[in-house]
Amino acid sequence: MEDKKMSNQFNHQSLSDKVAEYLKREIFLENYQGGDRILETQVAKELDVSRAPVREAIKELESAGLVETIPRKGSFVISFKESDIREIFEIRVLLEGRMMEILICNDLLDEKDFAHLEKLIEEMLKIVDKDIPENEKVVELNDKDITFHKYLWEKTDRKFTQRILKVIYNQLKLAMIIDSRKENSLEESVKEHYKIIKNLKEKNIKKIRQSLIDHIVSYNESLMSQKEIYPDI
Repeated sequence: MEDKKMSNQFNHQSLSDKVAEYLKREIFLENYQGGDRILETQVAKELDVSRAPVREAIKELESAGLVETIPRKGSFVISFKESDIREIFEIRVLLEGRMMEILICNDLLDEKDFAHLEKLIEEMLKIVDKDIPENEKVVELNDKDITFHKYLWEKTDRKFTQRILKVIYNQLKLAMIIDSRKENSLEESVKEHYKIIKNLKEKNIKKIRQSLIDHIVSYNESLMSQKEIYPDI
């Protein structure tokens, strides 16, 4: 009897996870935009499930920082102001920039690592050429982009820094998607990763900082500058 109860609980939890993944994708595709209300009954009807897993999924999205629930009003997709995007990108540049320095100073990357990173760039370029809707292309590129950067994060021993980046992972992903939609050329954005690899190979800390800023903040040069982030140079 206990085994059956645990099995039902597991199946129910799996269902709420699937609903959460569905809602995340809808948010990243901007089918739900900042400020949009997520209606439990509507989502339950769309997915042909009860409201319980939808309710649990919305709580999961709250924890992930993608949804805000206001008492007696409902659950809404978070809205990003330019200042919010700036703050998220500043956190990322500072933390990831330090990781890049550690990779260079401790000589933590070898030719196999660079070959793997170049392969990820090639995969991104293939996504650019895909005959799919632009919003789907941006989400796919974003997934691969984060895979590229997570690979570098995980080559360091900065466990707490990695943990912080993973805590803001979903907000970072959404901010990057918003940024990518303002890009004039997705291909050029992808090719900026080659500069990151080049500067890592050349062990040029100053240039790796700038290439990171150029890549992360590509659509609005006034949003962030190297001097603002690194005032000591």
